[in-house]
Amino acid sequence: MGPPNIALLRSFLAVVESSSFTGAAQALGLRQSTVSGHIARLEQALGRSLLMRDTHRVAPTPDGQALIGFAHDVVQAQDRLCAFFSPSGLRGRIRLGVSEDYTLATLGRVLARFADRHDAVDLQITVGLSRALYQSYDAGDLDVIFCKRRRGDPRGTMAWAEELIWTGRPGFVPDPGQPLPLVLYPPPSMTRTLALDALEAAGRSWRIACTSGSLMGLRAAVEAGLGIAPHSAKVLPPGLAAIPDSAGLPALGEVEFVVLGPGRHHHLATALQEAILASTVELQGAGPS
Repeated sequence: MGPPNIALLRSFLAVVESSSFTGAAQALGLRQSTVSGHIARLEQALGRSLLMRDTHRVAPTPDGQALIGFAHDVVQAQDRLCAFFSPSGLRGRIRLGVSEDYTLATLGRVLARFADRHDAVDLQITVGLSRALYQSYDAGDLDVIFCKRRRGDPRGTMAWAEELIWTGRPGFVPDPGQPLPLVLYPPPSMTRTLALDALEAAGRSWRIACTSGSLMGLRAAVEAGLGIAPHSAKVLPPGLAAIPDSAGLPALGEVEFVVLGPGRHHHLATALQEAILASTVELQGAGPS
């Protein structure tokens, strides 16, 4: 027995997924008679009955069920091969820099989308503070960055804007007679700069109670009651709560999340930028992230 034709396997999978020959034909852009012929040829080649048919639906036989996994492997392998050697297929390495705030929320979705379409591309990921990512990008050490910028900064393509608020352990109320204890990223953090500028403009005294280069470290310090920290208003993790307006703290404003790459001449970077923007649009449409 020779290997089955790939077109026969595609028709088989389409019938299984749609539970009908009509649905499979529509999905593949073929005539129903063509799909039926493919299944007959496949069953003849394998010497097995693969599908059970009745007036309502089509379902795989035990042999058909066993074939599904093999068929998927063969079809996906051919798709990967074609994508790799296609003149339009993207190959190579791309260096991505990502703000840690974004990493926790949606990086997995972006990578899944990108890998599905460009699985011959190797990704090298750096996570860091936004200003440090800008510096690495300007030095040529990163190809694409996804990070925060202050409103009014012209660089990058905006994905979304987020309001920053003061957060603390639930029930934490700052003592107005004492310097405000702050939990912040180290310089050159944008949220640190926004927080300190707002407090200076409001004439509010402050002190640095804890510094951490990790978002998890900042959250742990806030949850422990060491101080308060600026955080996105869109979603607060368990253990953090918004400081009430009655505390009289100055507003922090908004930051924008942007994608920045070297331009459309860099096809790998362009594809990754498009995947990031498409994923963030989906998340914004689905609700806060």
